[in-house]
Amino acid sequence: MKNSNLTGLILVVASVIYSGVSASGDLKSLRGESEISASSNQVEVKKNINDKGPIVRDYLQQPPLIPHKIKGYKINMKFNKCLTCHSWANYKKTGATKISQTHFSGRDGEAMSNVAPRRYFCSQCHVPQADARPLVQNEFEPVKSIQ
Repeated sequence: MKNSNLTGLILVVASVIYSGVSASGDLKSLRGESEISASSNQVEVKKNINDKGPIVRDYLQQPPLIPHKIKGYKINMKFNKCLTCHSWANYKKTGATKISQTHFSGRDGEAMSNVAPRRYFCSQCHVPQADARPLVQNEFEPVKSIQ
């Protein structure tokens, strides 16, 4: 029984790995037929917006954007750098936005004394905003109720 499970797993992994290869053995590029030029290898790095006030949200229930750099922030099972400023104990001293009360509710809605495990890894939902022009034309309008 275990042998057949292992064989099945190997087949699934192999099919995922080789899904981008055609029958003739050629790779299919997401870029299409265009060649890579020397200039296309140069990526313009955009800087994150430095500490600013909260960034306006574009839709209801959107997680707030992070208005500062988070490079090097340690977030693991034992430590969360975000909580040094944004916890209920520290937000007044640091002038940071405090964590929403919703972050203290467990999966089944039970109130918790600490940040719920499903809300502990902040960068799953909250992302830093970069000062960059959009990659694609966009005529998006925020929801009228939050304008």
